[in-house]
Amino acid sequence: MPAVVPHRFLIAPSGFKESLDAAEVAEAIACGVRRALPGAVTERIAMVDGGEGTAASLAASTGGRLVPVSVTGPVGQPVESHIALLGGAARGTAVVEMAAAAGLRLVPPDLRDPAATTTYGVGQLIAAALDEGATRILVGCGDSGAPPTEEPVWCGRSAGASSTPVDTPSVTAGRNWPGPPPSTCRG
Repeated sequence: MPAVVPHRFLIAPSGFKESLDAAEVAEAIACGVRRALPGAVTERIAMVDGGEGTAASLAASTGGRLVPVSVTGPVGQPVESHIALLGGAARGTAVVEMAAAAGLRLVPPDLRDPAATTTYGVGQLIAAALDEGATRILVGCGDSGAPPTEEPVWCGRSAGASSTPVDTPSVTAGRNWPGPPPSTCRG
C-alpha cells in the first residue's frame, strides 16, 4: 500500500483593506483548509505591499520586534501605532508603516475629506524610529487616508524638519490639525 502524502498548501495572501491584515487573512484561510482537509499541512506567508501589516510582517521575518507608539492620527485624534525594529542582518533598520498612523481605516467614512486629514503621525513614527537608534528607516506608503500632496510636508515637520524646499508649494494644515498650525508650511 502506497504511503499517504498529506496535502500541502502555501497560503500567501495580502490583506483585506479595512478589515483583516495579511497575517489574519492567511490564518483564516489556513483554518478553512484544515477544516475541509483535517490532515492538510499549511504554510502561511503574509504578502505585504507597504500598507497594513508591513511592519509586523518584516519584524516577524527578521526576528525583530514591534514598538508601540502613540501618534496623531489622520483626523487629529491620538491613535495607538507602532514601528518595527528589524532583527538579524537588518538590525539598525526601522520600518514605518504609513497605514499605522494615517491609514484609511483610521478615517471614519464621514470624515474622508483630503483637506481635513494629515500625515503628521507618520513623522512622529519616523522621530520614534530615530529615538530608538535606527540608522536606516523604510517607509511603507500603502493604504494612506491622507492626501499625498501634504505627506512630505507635515510628515517632515513632525519628524523635526524646520523648513521645506523653496519650490514646495504652500500647504495649509487640514481642518483637524491637532494644534495651532503655522499658516503655511514654508519655514
